[in-house]
Parts: sequence; structure tokens; C-alpha cells
Amino acid sequence: MSADILQSIAESYVKLVLGVGQHDADYVDAYFGPKDLLDRAKAEKKPLSVLRVEALDLLKRLQSISREGWEEIEILRHLYLTKQISALVGRVEMLDGRKFSFDGEAAVLYDANPPTYPESHFQSLLGGLGAILPGAGNVSGRYDTFKGAYVIPKEKLDAVFQEAIRECRKRTSAHIALPPNENFTIEYVTNKSWSGYNWYKGSGFSLIQMNTDLPIYIDRAIDLAAHEGYPGHHVYNSLLESELFRKRGWIEFSVYALFSPQSLIAEGTANFGIEVAFPGGERVQYEERSLFLLAGMDPSTTELYYRVHALFLKLAYAGNEAARAYLNGTMTRAQAVEWLVTYALMSKERAEQRTRFFDTYRSYVINYNLGQDLVRGYIERRGGTSDKPARRWEEFKKLISSPRLPSGLAG
Repeated sequence: MSADILQSIAESYVKLVLGVGQHDADYVDAYFGPKDLLDRAKAEKKPLSVLRVEALDLLKRLQSISREGWEEIEILRHLYLTKQISALVGRVEMLDGRKFSFDGEAAVLYDANPPTYPESHFQSLLGGLGAILPGAGNVSGRYDTFKGAYVIPKEKLDAVFQEAIRECRKRTSAHIALPPNENFTIEYVTNKSWSGYNWYKGSGFSLIQMNTDLPIYIDRAIDLAAHEGYPGHHVYNSLLESELFRKRGWIEFSVYALFSPQSLIAEGTANFGIEVAFPGGERVQYEERSLFLLAGMDPSTTELYYRVHALFLKLAYAGNEAARAYLNGTMTRAQAVEWLVTYALMSKERAEQRTRFFDTYRSYVINYNLGQDLVRGYIERRGGTSDKPARRWEEFKKLISSPRLPSGLAG
């Protein structure tokens, strides 16, 4: 009986997500469920106030269900629906004019509490990076000069990406049985606030778009191939569809609400998936003999490039601090751009692009770095450390094919 009630609530949740999507073009990131539900949502276009009341009613129904005797995955499903619907309420309230702080929004939408770092933290990291960068002058300028030699030529971009995808898929398929006929298409686009995007279409198919507005550096080949493709978003969405929607009939996994806890899991696993696919020094070894040569770069510099890159990645939370201050109104756009140039080592053009991302996606930025850290900690506590790659793959696969929540990853 409880399972029947849960299935009914799940279908109502899907209808609500599709309903919110009529007010927010970015909200429904993917849908491959029954067409009649989408047609009905478009025809009805319920007011935000009605959607909020219906969502709150679903939360009450969820709270009334006894989970006695349930298996773990059924409990996870119940918790997942509860948090996803709670986040939907928060997003509806935002669309209706409610203002959240950056941290309040992150908690409501993504079931997470992002850390705060002082300026001194990033200054210290810049000192370490400056110690290994060639040249003289400020770190930002030296970093730009250093990276300038590693821009993938446009005429070689597709060949480099196709090779990176081939390698990522080979490594992933050795550990994860991919759904039959899974595939994706790559498009190169412009005038976007993001660098890459996976549009999952269902039935194991994705459209992956790469933004070519700004120079694309050699590290982005593996990063985007793994993050958007294997074992990242493409695999994550394919497994949720095949394992939970198709096999179990859990209709809530036919829709992906972007501004929800699911996104922290999606982005966190996509970023951590890079380390899963290329443990230890395997990435440097592979790129030295393959991608650097394809891109026309000196392979003898691969190790130095990734030493610099590893230190650069530690600055990731600088972007969160810029977003927090900008969205809370304590930084102007110009000040946020300056901060990103100084502490996230972005070019001015890339920093301006990033503030446009803040405008649209707001606290979503936490899902990349905090998500990666939470996923890494969760998998490593379960034995999936870098020196045990098989166990790491095993735990990674379990995570991306189950309804886990961000708060469930915390130690």
C-alpha cells in the first residue's frame, strides 16, 4: 500500500516539475516520460501559488507514510522525493519574488551548506602557484602567459575531443555496463554562459554542446569528455533512466529538475568521475602520448602543465565567494569580475562570462566543487580510494544509479 502511495506521489511530483517548467525555462533540464503529462502541463499552466500548495500537500502525504520494513533503496526513494519537492517549493517561492541569501538558497535548493573562505585563503594558494610558474610579475598575468601556449587550435578541436571521448568511454565501459545503444552527438556553439552542457534526451541519448566563445585549453578536453560524457552526465542520466525509471518504473526519474538536490549529485559525480577514470598519474601519461601530440603541443611539458593545473584547481572555491558576494549584493559585477581575475585566475572575458552564469544559475555554482568534495569523501569512506581503483569504480557506479542526496553523502 505504501509503495502505491509513493508511486502516486512520484507521478504528482513529475507533474509539478513540468508545471514549474512553464514558468521557468531553465527548470526542466530533461524529460523523457509520458508525453501526455507534458502536454497537460503546457495546457493548464497552473499559477505558481497553486503549484506551491500542491507541493506542500505532497510533502504532508510523504510525512504520513510509514517506512517500516522497507529496503534501503525504497527509503532512499522516499527521502529523495521529500527533498526534491522541498526544493521545488523553494524554487517556486523564488520565482514568485522571495529573496534568499546565497547560503539559504543553497540549503533550500541543493540540500547543502557551502563553506566560506576568507581572502587570505586564496592569497596563500596563489603564493604556492606563483612559486612554480615561470616568469616574473603577478600570478594572474604569469598564469595567463603560461596557459596561452596550451590553447587547442580550432581546427584541431574536434579531433582532440573525439580522442578524449574515446578514451573516457573505453575506461568507463571497462567498469560499468553501459545501456545498449547509448550514444551522443557533439555540437560546437557560441554565446553561452557555460563552457559545456549535456542535454539528455532519453533512451540513452545525449546532445552535448561545447561553447567556443573563449579559448579552450588542453585540460578541458578530458574534463569535458569525462564530465559531460563518460562517466559523467551522459552515463549518470543513462543509468538513472535504465535502472530506476525503466526497470523499477519510478517515474520521478523521467524528469530532471535542474534547481534541485539532484544537481549536486550530478555535478559532483561528473567532476569526481575525471579522477575515477584517470587515477593517480594516468591522466598525465595518457595526455603526454596522445592529446598533447594531437593538439600540436610539446608533450615534454605535460607534467609541468598538470602540476600547475592541480594548484589552480584548489582555487575553485574563489568562484563561490564571488557568487556569494555578488548575489548577496556586497559586490558589484565589476568587483566580482576583478575578484575572479585575481583569485580564480580567469581572464577578464571569462570572468564576465562567469558573472552571467551567476545571473542565471545563482548558487548552482556550489554543485561543482562542493559536490565533487562530498562525492569524493563519500566514496573514499566506503573504501573507494585512489589506490583501490576497482572499489572506487564499484562505489561510483552504485552512487550514480541510486537516489542519493547531498546530505546523505556528508561524513
